[in-house]
Amino acid sequence: MSWRGELGEATSVGWAPDQGMMIWISVTDLLDSLHGLLTGRSDNASFGGVDSSFSISFRATKTAVGVRGRCGPVARVGRAELAEAVLSAAEELASRHLCAVPRRDGVTHDYMSALDRFRLTAERQC
Repeated sequence: MSWRGELGEATSVGWAPDQGMMIWISVTDLLDSLHGLLTGRSDNASFGGVDSSFSISFRATKTAVGVRGRCGPVARVGRAELAEAVLSAAEELASRHLCAVPRRDGVTHDYMSALDRFRLTAERQC
């Protein structure tokens, strides 16, 4: 997983120990964790990759959301911009790779449900 912004980068690539994660469960958690922040119910959200030491945090103010990785700031963006970027990446991941996961695997249903919920949240940001 990689996050890049005008202030820096946070990535799970190239670390020792390896920060590989259970991507489908992790992105599902990410989508769910950002819901409260994007709807204004919370000023903070954090994400940790499942079975990984990778983490990223989000802190909202009235005008923007600060995105921070373990090495420092990554970006300062509006809620709508954050929602659009995360939604786009999650949709691209699904369109390119979800077909490799067996349809009967519960992770497929969980991921698509979280993606549908997040899509509604992101649309409300515009």
